[in-house]
Amino acid sequence: MHSMTIEQLRAANNAGGVAGVTLKGQGGAFLVHIATRSGFGAVLTKARSSEPRRFGNPVAALNVLRAIGITVGQFDASEWNPAAKEQTAGNRGRAEAMRKAHQAAAYSEWLADEIQDAMDDSRPNLSHDEVMAEMAADIAALEAEHNSAQRKRP
Repeated sequence: MHSMTIEQLRAANNAGGVAGVTLKGQGGAFLVHIATRSGFGAVLTKARSSEPRRFGNPVAALNVLRAIGITVGQFDASEWNPAAKEQTAGNRGRAEAMRKAHQAAAYSEWLADEIQDAMDDSRPNLSHDEVMAEMAADIAALEAEHNSAQRKRP
């Protein structure tokens, strides 16, 4: 069986060379099988390899075909097994990378807001020694409160 990339399929369809397509379930994925007017069959492949392009969701395949201009075809789910759905490291890795990027962006935005709030604060600045003295007093008060509560326990 021959192979076609999306661009080759688009060109063949525009030239009237596509007789039909079948979205065929195979294991946990769907493949696009192409019938050409010259009589040979092909499968849709990835752009830079001869590996068949696998769609975990048939709607994604239908969207690709529709974007190419193919709106009529066949559907064969006889060999589809949803339990065999493939989890690719690329998809999980990309999702995790996006999640981390969103978290980092949210943190950066929060930090920028905190810094801007501090810069806009009209209260007078305190020296390091003044801040440390206030913190020491707060800690001493909390320790005294804790010790008092401990003595009152039966």
